Amino acid sequence: MFPRFSRRALLLASTAAVGCRARKATGYPGYCFVANQEGRSLAVVDLSNFRTWHPVALEAAPAAVLGHPRNKKVFALAPEAGAVFEIDVAKLAVSRRARGGNQAVCMRMAPEGDALWVLYREPAALVEFPLDTLEPRRRIRLSAAPDDFDISPDGRAAIAARSSEAVLIVSLPHSATEHTVAVGMDPTIIRFQQKGAQIVAGSRSDRSIAMIDALTGKVVVRLPIPVEPHHFCFSEDEGQLFVTGTGRDAVVIAYPYQTQIGGTFLAGRAPAGMAALDPHLFVTNPETNSVTVLDINTYRLTGVVQVGQEPREVLITPDKQYALVLNQKSGDLAVIRVAALTARDFTRRYKSAPLFTMIPVGGKPVSAAVVAL
Repeated sequence: MFPRFSRRALLLASTAAVGCRARKATGYPGYCFVANQEGRSLAVVDLSNFRTWHPVALEAAPAAVLGHPRNKKVFALAPEAGAVFEIDVAKLAVSRRARGGNQAVCMRMAPEGDALWVLYREPAALVEFPLDTLEPRRRIRLSAAPDDFDISPDGRAAIAARSSEAVLIVSLPHSATEHTVAVGMDPTIIRFQQKGAQIVAGSRSDRSIAMIDALTGKVVVRLPIPVEPHHFCFSEDEGQLFVTGTGRDAVVIAYPYQTQIGGTFLAGRAPAGMAALDPHLFVTNPETNSVTVLDINTYRLTGVVQVGQEPREVLITPDKQYALVLNQKSGDLAVIRVAALTARDFTRRYKSAPLFTMIPVGGKPVSAAVVAL
């Protein structure tokens, strides 16, 4: 005989089931600008309805795109041309362009949001572009060809220069180098941490990361890791540093505050770019056309999402609803709904997570930025 259920029990069970499902998806009121290297353009995706606008054509191939934190402006960097393009979000068109050298590496926004800083390899310099004019102003010459840089909230720049096996710590207000730190390795990737108090530099040749005191320029510790560090990603509270790179199908977890390695955890085949949204860590897997999702509290696999061909970069929308994945080979943007990862029908380990939508964006998307409207 089947058990009898009261109407109240049935209603409670129905309510619980509904509560475990993902809430209805809503769009984000903003645009996602995607740098397409092969298309020499920026794709524009309206995140309120997940449709595309006409792309913004550029005069050179972009490799990075950066949105202004307050103004409706987007900046694209074309390294081979040494050029910066400003895009007016309202008009979806290039409004200004500037050039400060022959070969650029990367760009960062000044802490006050009033200038761009662009790192150049030829000639070796860190160049300021005030946003009121977008013309090169201060130029801090460097003693070695740079590979990467970052800016702290208090106005310092940390520059990795593998040719000289050094990290340069520069005061932006004084346009002067404060410390040249001999790290005994060839640093290729660098980030500030602890609100600018500490610098983390990674070396591919000897598979290590160095942690440096930003104020004194002293190396606090140098830690060997089992991969060549190509990608860094911090947890939202900066308490964990995730590292991926050639050498192992895993994510290396370091604890910068404790200056120690926490462990190595499997994260799919050949993990690449990452994005953290507590408790999730999204890890791209270019060789398997997928994104692995880990729980950063337990380091267990949450799920695997099949996306487009050769996903390499991922970013989170400001409202934390979606993870946006750039698929370089298939030229599209995969959208993962974060709420689907915790829905009632997605709880078993190794179960594939659903893909929200896929949007064509053009040839070889390599970088993206989201701007609120």
